[in-house]
Amino acid sequence: METEILVKKAKKGDKEALVQLIMIKKQEYYKLAYTYMKNKEDALDAMEDMIVIIYEKIYKLKKETAFYSWSKTILVNCCKSLLRRKKKIISLEAIREETHEGGFEQKDEELMLKKYLSQLNEKHQEVIKLRYFLDLDYQTIADIVKIPLGTVKSRISVGLKKLKESLEVKNHE
Repeated sequence: METEILVKKAKKGDKEALVQLIMIKKQEYYKLAYTYMKNKEDALDAMEDMIVIIYEKIYKLKKETAFYSWSKTILVNCCKSLLRRKKKIISLEAIREETHEGGFEQKDEELMLKKYLSQLNEKHQEVIKLRYFLDLDYQTIADIVKIPLGTVKSRISVGLKKLKESLEVKNHE
């Protein structure tokens, strides 16, 4: 309920309400941006772009309850836009490094998993990262990536099947 009140205030031009809304989910925004951008600076740049767009377009938001889904979609679009501008390819990197306390020691299994994940199609990588790195539900992923729910499930299923096949081949070598 508090979110809806803050969104209504933000829609009326209350900058402090908008800041509060963003600060409530700042870690989630950062993790999402880092998943795409692979480094702290680019993730923060994408978040900055998102905040500007939200500030300029919040009046267009129809349902106050959809604020976080809407803002995460904007963030994903900002990340993709930055990646296009930098001509980078989305690849899998350790997002946990920035979010774990006391640093992050990579294990052989994690390095191997990243290697095989990076061999998947970008579309499969994207939904798998959103699902298993950020623990987002299928509907949220569908909303963020702007694809049907069935497509999300299919991409995750196909991606996991290919990943499993790659790992089985590796284990038989």
